[in-house]
Amino acid sequence: MKQNRTFPEATVTKKQENRLKNGHPWVYEDEILNDISDIPNGSLIDVFGMKHNYLGTGLYSAASKIKVRILMQNANESFDDAYFARKVRHAVDYRREVMGGDFSACRLIHGESDGLPGVTADRYGDVIVCEIASYGMEIRKKALYHALMEIFEEIGEPLAGIYERNESDLRLKEGLPQYKGWALGETSSNIIHIRENGLLFEVDIENGQKTGFFLDQKYNRLCVRKIAHGKKVLDCCTHTGSFALNAAAGGALSTEAVDISETALQTARRNAELNGLEDKIVFTQADVFELLEKKIAAKEKYDLIILDPPAFTKSRKTVRNAKSGYQAINTMAARLLKKGGYLATCSCSHFMTTEYFRDMLNDSAKEAGVHFRIVEERHASMDHPVMIGIPETDYLKFFLLQAV
Repeated sequence: MKQNRTFPEATVTKKQENRLKNGHPWVYEDEILNDISDIPNGSLIDVFGMKHNYLGTGLYSAASKIKVRILMQNANESFDDAYFARKVRHAVDYRREVMGGDFSACRLIHGESDGLPGVTADRYGDVIVCEIASYGMEIRKKALYHALMEIFEEIGEPLAGIYERNESDLRLKEGLPQYKGWALGETSSNIIHIRENGLLFEVDIENGQKTGFFLDQKYNRLCVRKIAHGKKVLDCCTHTGSFALNAAAGGALSTEAVDISETALQTARRNAELNGLEDKIVFTQADVFELLEKKIAAKEKYDLIILDPPAFTKSRKTVRNAKSGYQAINTMAARLLKKGGYLATCSCSHFMTTEYFRDMLNDSAKEAGVHFRIVEERHASMDHPVMIGIPETDYLKFFLLQAV
């Protein structure tokens, strides 16, 4: 039973009610039956079905098509600062438990997966980089930040500061400004070094992609390292060299790392130097599609090819075109593999579902005239948990295939 409180109320369609009961926490504008336009932006709001059955309490967003982001289906919760501090503590405790020795560089808060919609928090040593992409959490972020500072003080690992990377276009959809900078504390440099899988990496928290580093591929990179020994390796879309360094550290016979961005390759070269691997990797600045075509024409062959391209699609409308892009690059890679060679291939778009990605790989194999077997099928690391019922949290696909 709902306690006596004064939260505004939204009544939703049966379709939306079913979506909430199935675990998806977003309430869309066109599924709300009553007028809630006079509610203050970012307010807490109770959501009810057409029979006035309580479905949950969430945060209202005036500008977004996602009008309410459900926090919890508990009518007796107060949803005050102490509530949000508890959610932060639960998120951190989970990472301490599952990440073990990798806790010093990991994702601490993964949005809806941690019941904190639109919030991303990544830890790089004594700095946490945050992104807030929902209005309701933006006006409550101080409670989150102070909770993070307090928790790390308690566990004996005090933070130097919290840096904000609030530059996402999602903020514009929420009516929020884009900016970056220190929210709490500060360090003398915005370049931080982290250790992952025993390797050192440079993280630019100010200008690097996303929050500075792609932490979600941590164990997928280790998967590549385990099979790299004695192999001729081609790492496509290497970015700052993380897969290439793992291959080289795994004893690859040779490693070529390719990216179209010279800026990214400069960081990759520094990362190689940090680990004494600069003589083990050849870095090539090129368009990957063009380079693969040239290598096919030259009849080159590889034992291990890694494909970790940027997302080819960021909406359902472009999935079909994206599938063509994924199929083209995977087909070319398949043609470059030796018999018995391995392909490590990824997609980081949740719109490219696992089933759709599998279908694409099957089409690529047929087009290239090879047969693949799945050696491993993986997702993001455990600090990026997937919530059943929220497909948006299941975005990263990683397949290790062998040409047989």
